[in-house]
Amino acid sequence: MTAFGVGLVLGLGLFCIWWAFWEREEVPEGPRPLGPMDRLSDEIAQAGYTALTPGNIVTASAVAGLGVLTVVFGATRTLPVALCFAAMAAYAPLAVVRMRARSRRASLRDLWPDVVDNIASAVRAGMALPESLIQLSVRGPEELRPAFAAFAQDYRTSGRFQESLDLLKVRLADPVADRIVESLRIAREVGGSDLGRLLRTLSAFLREDARTRAEMETRQGWTVNAARLAVAAPWLVLAMMSTRAESIRAYNSPGGVLVLGIGAGVSILAYRIMVRIGRLPEEERVLR
Repeated sequence: MTAFGVGLVLGLGLFCIWWAFWEREEVPEGPRPLGPMDRLSDEIAQAGYTALTPGNIVTASAVAGLGVLTVVFGATRTLPVALCFAAMAAYAPLAVVRMRARSRRASLRDLWPDVVDNIASAVRAGMALPESLIQLSVRGPEELRPAFAAFAQDYRTSGRFQESLDLLKVRLADPVADRIVESLRIAREVGGSDLGRLLRTLSAFLREDARTRAEMETRQGWTVNAARLAVAAPWLVLAMMSTRAESIRAYNSPGGVLVLGIGAGVSILAYRIMVRIGRLPEEERVLR
């Protein structure tokens, strides 16, 4: 037993000496992958609901789902139907946030060129970059003034331009804002006389992009609306049938559950396909 212990210790020692000769590969730390809560947080910021958190949305979804489940089951005594409408109710808060975020992104897309022009005018007038951003809290587009007012407060409190820009990006959570902020950050760090040209080029690009997207969204909007109508129609019929409990008792059977399951699956799949075909891809925040 003693010889075994000595041999084990000797072997471990030799292994440690051998292991020390090999250099350990450093695993580069990349950006943390975004989770569902991170994406939901971005959508809440894009929607302009500054008082909400992802936890609030999850809680609202749970309360709405349980409330509808209780009401529908109490009225129909048909659990499968109640579960279907409860799932729709649970998704409603998230759908409202996403719809509002999409609408606000579209409206802000027309405002960002004015923001860039305002910054360029302030720089031409001799103002420093921090002051050119601070004056947007008074002279900028009405919808963006609160975010730049918060930037002004952060900068006056800390005096750190880079950190204040990071907080501004978090508040706006917009891919266009990310490009503008990073352009200003590079201009601040590198310096030079090309800032005015850079801002003019960026403004022209943003205007062209907004005009092109607006035309394509107008032409393809009917596809998305048709998808929503096609998905909603059978569930509206089911909701009207639910007013008479005896009309939907058949869904309590295994066959009824199968019909509801297939119908829900087909509805979700068809809607996702139609939306993917008809809606333009949203720009991602690659410069967060």
